[in-house]
Amino acid sequence: MLKAGIVGLPNVGKSTLFNALTRSRKAEAANYPFCTIEPNVGVVEVPDSRLGVLAEIAHTQKIVPAAIEFVDIAGLVAGASKGEGLGNKFLANIREVDAVVQVVRCFDDSDIVHSMNSVDPVRDIDVITTELILSDIQSCEKQLENNRRKAKGMDKEAIKNVELLERVLEHLNKNKPAVTLELSDEDAQRMKSYFLLTSKPVIYACNVSEDDILNGGNDYVKAVAEFAKKEHNASTCLICAKLEEELSGLSREEAKEYLNELGIEDSGVSELIRSTYDLLGLASYFTAGEPEVRAWTFKKGMTAPQCAGIIHTDFEKGFIKAEVVSYEDLVAAGSVAAAREAGHYRLEGKEYLFKDGDVALFKFNV
Repeated sequence: MLKAGIVGLPNVGKSTLFNALTRSRKAEAANYPFCTIEPNVGVVEVPDSRLGVLAEIAHTQKIVPAAIEFVDIAGLVAGASKGEGLGNKFLANIREVDAVVQVVRCFDDSDIVHSMNSVDPVRDIDVITTELILSDIQSCEKQLENNRRKAKGMDKEAIKNVELLERVLEHLNKNKPAVTLELSDEDAQRMKSYFLLTSKPVIYACNVSEDDILNGGNDYVKAVAEFAKKEHNASTCLICAKLEEELSGLSREEAKEYLNELGIEDSGVSELIRSTYDLLGLASYFTAGEPEVRAWTFKKGMTAPQCAGIIHTDFEKGFIKAEVVSYEDLVAAGSVAAAREAGHYRLEGKEYLFKDGDVALFKFNV
């Protein structure tokens, strides 16, 4: 299962958000730096309204949603790349995740200590990004040195690595994260072997007050959105971690009713989970029958046999065909029988690339 790491400066609401995401109290949340030391890990369901609709069509009560893993990582401070604070632990933990959710404080509250004594979310983003870049520069320099030695022996792979690592280092030294460097498909694949911290996709979670969540944000949020898009080609998500933690203590029905009373259509946590799922390059296809309706997670770009293999390796080995209908066509028809009669079901072979929302039945022979 792919992991998303929740990072940020101390006291920005990371652990509060983690508790809301996981509907738990696993992460201690307190008003002092380094409240989180060892990372907390939680498996989180991906909200998907399509599952309930499919369950009605399939006449089943059992629904199994997709899930992803979130990791609450210790707060970072300036100097982390040199071991300041819990720097070494932070960098080791972030290296193990596949995407980053960076929580930035976008609210004023004199009762909650800010580790840098003032609220400036763009500065906070820059502090964390700089530390990650400095760590990547150290890593790249070591890898470049090793590959230069091998390149002297005319090692073809080493020669290609030297060329790319020199480009990456030039980019990093401009204080730009590796993820923003334009690369060919071949170089993008090669980059993965360098395990750079700033090559991971990022989304910025703007933590605001309850008043600002009702108003759709504030000036801090606008500044973060503009900076994230321009400098990191990244998106933002609006959350109120305090409100979300309160909602997590309610039943789903009670939480929905409370949000409706506030005039909010959906929780920020739900939006963040879906955005992170997409950030990880993931999508869902469905199987729907009387036993259950289930969302299966696949990486975008996977073929029909690979998607079949997610259910069971035998499905991939003995793959013959996939019987597929889009969620939209099935819902429009109202039933499986009507969708078949309308010609919406189709047989797809080994080259077919699955799409988000496909409803599938696999034919295989072992």
